[in-house]
Amino acid sequence: MEAPRRGDLFDSQCPTRQLLDRVGTKWTSMAVKVLAQADPGEVRFAELRRRMPGVSQKMLSVTLQSLVRDGLATRRVEPTVPPRVHYRLTELGLSLEVPLAALRVWAEDHMAEIDRANASNDAQAESAATE
Repeated sequence: MEAPRRGDLFDSQCPTRQLLDRVGTKWTSMAVKVLAQADPGEVRFAELRRRMPGVSQKMLSVTLQSLVRDGLATRRVEPTVPPRVHYRLTELGLSLEVPLAALRVWAEDHMAEIDRANASNDAQAESAATE
């Protein structure tokens, strides 16, 4: 049996690119954080939506489907009317929380610098456009 190959991010056919597109979204980061905080418990869909300001029902559903498909979360449905849907991170999903948390901290620590760089570049572009 062949050993798994590491991805090559610079190869346009590499599945790593698709995976990074999925796990690198703000909604994935927020969902993983909420689910990690509940570990080892579960979080209902409605509670996830309440704890993720700005997420639409559709976007949350798509995000959670992706997490489940990738083996990062599990989904459990209670056969009630309406059904109660619960989510929990898998061990693999919990392992994603550490790098995502580091990225969130980095973003929070450097947001002011990024805002200043954006403002400076926007001002330069505006100045160049009026010349």
